[in-house]
Amino acid sequence: MALELLYFAWVREAIGIGSERIDPPAEVATIADLIDWLGARGGGYATALADRQRLRAAVDQAFVPLDTPIGNAREVALFPPVTGG
Repeated sequence: MALELLYFAWVREAIGIGSERIDPPAEVATIADLIDWLGARGGGYATALADRQRLRAAVDQAFVPLDTPIGNAREVALFPPVTGG
């Protein structure tokens, strides 16, 4: 299953890219699993994704908790908490 990943703000800066297309293994079932799998790549991924409490996610442009199943999603975005003002 091909999945478009989008990274924003300091997550994008740490990883070094704004987006990528991946095909995660079958055992990657939730957003949390995806974060763990990506973090295992090391480097900027490990740095950006080390603290889940500093991450938010959206699946197909809808905000979701990190324990959300990926299912048939086409797009997952990872970003820091958003503040208004």
